[in-house]
Amino acid sequence: MADESVLDNENVLDNEPVSENESVADSEKVNMKRIRLFVAYDGTAYHGWQIQKNAVTIESELNRAIGDLVGCEVAVIGASRTDAGVHSMGNVAVFDSDTRIPAEKIAGAINARLPEDIRIVKSDEVALDWHPRHQDCRKTYEYRITMGRVQLPTQRLYSHFTYHDVDEEAMKAACGYFIGEHDFASLCAAGSQAETTVRTIYALEVERHLNELVIRVTGNGFLYNMVRIIAGTLLDVGTGRKKPEDIPGILESCDRKNAGPTLPARGLTLIGYQYDI
Repeated sequence: MADESVLDNENVLDNEPVSENESVADSEKVNMKRIRLFVAYDGTAYHGWQIQKNAVTIESELNRAIGDLVGCEVAVIGASRTDAGVHSMGNVAVFDSDTRIPAEKIAGAINARLPEDIRIVKSDEVALDWHPRHQDCRKTYEYRITMGRVQLPTQRLYSHFTYHDVDEEAMKAACGYFIGEHDFASLCAAGSQAETTVRTIYALEVERHLNELVIRVTGNGFLYNMVRIIAGTLLDVGTGRKKPEDIPGILESCDRKNAGPTLPARGLTLIGYQYDI
């Protein structure tokens, strides 16, 4: 099953075809190797992951920095093509190169060429046919909601703010209804090209840290904007607009209008991927 997806992303259309520049490197190039990168970034200043005309994106910055390092044009393949404003602690990408730089040292070399709001946390070598969107894995996201009379400036780019009192216990009670394999069509934004809207959620938790609620969800894949809609639905429960017992009916309806709103991208962070499960 392919985050939220075979291509996962909570924020992009599921099951898009792989472009020609994402093909496996020519195996006849004896020295060619595939390098995997674990990428963290503050998405505030970027127009998402995927390359766009006349816009700076995470992918375009990686391609520029890696190309400068290895001395030729490079096109990375990302596991999750996050939307503008979405952050990451551990997105995954690969690129092919015949560079002699040891795989584990490539992270530092790329970081020296990246802006401060993008960092390669780790680099290693994988098989030439290893594709970050074609692996069995678990993906984890967090969505942050801050509460109070005034939004703190230091939290404004990394969370959604609400003036409302929030019933944390009601939100926790609602979480259990999302767990397991379901048809999540009700939690999918318009425009998705997913072949199926069935996904499995392994864990969904709500924790409070001072004035901040953290919604943490792990699944085998997520539909377009699914995590942000889950967060919006849980917030509706927390503010009394919905009850925990409403969740099964929302899922069974397969109707987007019955779920909560799609919360803003800035509150969403891709935590990472767990492979080889």
